[in-house]
Amino acid sequence: MSNDFQELDRKIFDRELREFLPSKVFDAHVHFFDHSCLVPGTSFPSSHPYSKFGGTFGPSQYLEWAEGALPGVELYANHFGHPGMESDRDASAAYSGRISDNRQFFGLALVAPADTAERARRRVEQNQLVGFKPYPNFVADKPVGEVTVHDMLPAAQMEVANELGLAIMLHIPRPGRLADPVNQVQMVELCRRYPNARIIFAHIGRAYFLSNVVGFLDGIAACPNAYIDTAMINHEGVLEYALQNFPRDRILFGADAPFSLLRGKSVEINNQYAYLMGEDYDIGTVIFDTDHAVTFTTFFYEQLRGIRLAAERARLEQRDIEDLFFNNADRLFRGVTTNNYGEPGGNGSQIESTRKAPTGRDIPAQGNALGMRSKGNPALKGRDI
Repeated sequence: MSNDFQELDRKIFDRELREFLPSKVFDAHVHFFDHSCLVPGTSFPSSHPYSKFGGTFGPSQYLEWAEGALPGVELYANHFGHPGMESDRDASAAYSGRISDNRQFFGLALVAPADTAERARRRVEQNQLVGFKPYPNFVADKPVGEVTVHDMLPAAQMEVANELGLAIMLHIPRPGRLADPVNQVQMVELCRRYPNARIIFAHIGRAYFLSNVVGFLDGIAACPNAYIDTAMINHEGVLEYALQNFPRDRILFGADAPFSLLRGKSVEINNQYAYLMGEDYDIGTVIFDTDHAVTFTTFFYEQLRGIRLAAERARLEQRDIEDLFFNNADRLFRGVTTNNYGEPGGNGSQIESTRKAPTGRDIPAQGNALGMRSKGNPALKGRDI
């Protein structure tokens, strides 16, 4: 793995993050996959973020990065494969099962509308996974901009999720994101029709800029089975609004590794957003620092900075911070595990409100000139984090 942790990053961690982070961090939104998960012949261009990590990304790579970037922190993860047509969804589920112990690592199965409910169930049960990961690109019969939530999750699949009490990591579709009126209706409908499923709205409903979140969390906030994760959100205003207007025990920290390990920052521009990039990788709508005039840290650290500032503004207490970073996700995914496969045991119990000493962990085998570029990478077609 390319591990470019730098002295600047160490100073940021020591000065801004070390005393803020709890001793355990549960990243609820991670992409893990190896070559066995991909359709034969798949390769990613050099501009694809996966290229930085050798074309695949697994738990040992993440833990290697965290060893330097998050010293003294024990890292947990809920993960799923690459959500694209390049993935073999059955093979991806099998891989996710192999690397999950349902104590430190929990896995979701990629699902598409073309998958029968029986096949989706089999992916979960045979591999002891904790839920489904749909994606707008898996809807084959519509332009991606016209896909709806209900298109992504057929009723038969959701009946399985409801029966088993599964977690659903939902990247909502449509250009309007969280504020889209169709999404606003269908997100609530999904939660109410399937009350035993745990619906996680990724990226705070893809609300990366403030006007997209203000006034648009109320519907799902009223649904006790609705959750949000913070993946790739570094906007302190968006994060503060979520902390103030959504039940805090249903907010999950998510980083979206390996994308969050790149150097850059999401910025709001005129009620829109773009990724200001310090590296020449395409992850959506990006602005490249072509003259290398700016010194960047990682998206991961920028997210932590945003959460810290939002937590201060929202006056979170230490227990609230520990819940956000660990307890909420651990309770959710362990609950699904226990209900379906029995008590996993192990060392993932809720962390105490007082800070613990660092612990070890087992690593599984395994310029001023800014150039605008749109989504031109074929391997990222339709991906809008």
